[in-house]
Amino acid sequence: MIKKLDRLIIKAFIGPFFITFMIALFVLVMQFFWKYIDDLVGKGLDGFTLMELTGLVTTTWVPIALPLSILLSSIMTFGNLGESFELVAIKSAGIPLLRFMRPLLFITAILCVCAFWFANNVIPVANLKMETLIQDIQLKKPAFDIREGVFYNKMPGYTLKIAKKDKTGTKIDNVLIFEQNSILQDNLIVAAKGVMTLSADKQNLNFKLENGTYYEEKGSRYRKDNNFIQLGFKDYTKHFDLSSFAINRSNDSLYKDNAQMLSVRQLSTAMDSLRKMSTTFVTNSNQGVNNIFRIHKIGDSTWKTVEGRHTQVKPFDKVIPDSLKQSINQSANSSLIVLRNQVDVNQLEYAAQQLNIRFHQVEFHRKFALSAACLVLFLIGAPLGSIIRKGGLGLPLVFAVVFFVIFHLLNTFGEKFAKSQVLSPFMGMWLSVFSMLPIGIFLTYKAMQDSQLFNKEFYNRTLKNVRKYLSMLQLKKAAAPAQA
Repeated sequence: MIKKLDRLIIKAFIGPFFITFMIALFVLVMQFFWKYIDDLVGKGLDGFTLMELTGLVTTTWVPIALPLSILLSSIMTFGNLGESFELVAIKSAGIPLLRFMRPLLFITAILCVCAFWFANNVIPVANLKMETLIQDIQLKKPAFDIREGVFYNKMPGYTLKIAKKDKTGTKIDNVLIFEQNSILQDNLIVAAKGVMTLSADKQNLNFKLENGTYYEEKGSRYRKDNNFIQLGFKDYTKHFDLSSFAINRSNDSLYKDNAQMLSVRQLSTAMDSLRKMSTTFVTNSNQGVNNIFRIHKIGDSTWKTVEGRHTQVKPFDKVIPDSLKQSINQSANSSLIVLRNQVDVNQLEYAAQQLNIRFHQVEFHRKFALSAACLVLFLIGAPLGSIIRKGGLGLPLVFAVVFFVIFHLLNTFGEKFAKSQVLSPFMGMWLSVFSMLPIGIFLTYKAMQDSQLFNKEFYNRTLKNVRKYLSMLQLKKAAAPAQA
């Protein structure tokens, strides 16, 4: 049964949580667009594609925005309660801090489960579609835009130049069109004026030209019997295919085997398969070495056993005749070179395979670590808000940004260390959680003891007492020689 106190705290938490969650998502999405601004500008993307990209980007940032919003909203909630003295009233009634933290702790635990489900089931699909869409956008040609007095060569096989356009961009003057039929031959169209329009489906560009000349060369330019045609016209229509400017959507299955596109179950299956491949790889490498050096299984023929003792009969270079030494040495060197090349290739392949396994392990632990981070950051935010006793977006935002930056840096460093084999994938991905958890426990303990950890007046009184104590020591030192 939910009591009135629980309702009060939940009601005070829900509003700031949704607001901070939306703000965090907005900031993170804007960061993405600033990063890929060069790939998006000038591509002539339609509104549906931009909306799809924005939705996918927003979805992928949810696991990062959720811990930040929980941290900030918990600081704001308990800060507002402390600033309005409701927190004091609750504590004076004999209710401990952990008791009125309990409903939000329960909600945070539910959010952790939802975050894991979201990261396990939704994020892989969103990552797959977003990666495919970004790749298609990057490969898309710039938007069609012919400027006055500038040669335009973005359409395959054509180069255009328009001397002047009117304000609407339809009426054009002094048009040049170079049409390339082969490497060394160009056809030329010259027109005094015309009209430039797009077809209804925007797949074709139509030039209706007036008062011009069409020049065409037929045949090989290295032969004397080729033809040069000059044709004047009053009206001429030229169609240009713009299908190459449209975005070509790739199949989502192109990136389906990437570690970021897999769920926990799929990651476990993939890692088991990669480990089995590693075992098979080592076996095949040993077999390859055995195939090159079959003789290593045979005992050294220059040694024999006499009465239980190994005695050397003749050195190896004395056993073979002089006529065969050079060919045998060359054969041995060739075998060593082949073996060395094979070992180098096998080493690179094996290292790449082990790195792939490590990347899968990183993504496996990421889904659990980011979900647990919601609970850890709540354990920091709730007691921190009850200590500072300030609401709104002022001081709570400062503390939230500081702790989240620390968390994000630790998370980033841990991921880098895990991928570079400095730390294990488990320690690398859980580094931020394990580092922030003692801080949360410490702040919770301080809040339960009504600590004045962030009280300005407390530090002013402490500093005043220290100065008073130092002054007394100076007076005693000054009085000591006088008494002597």
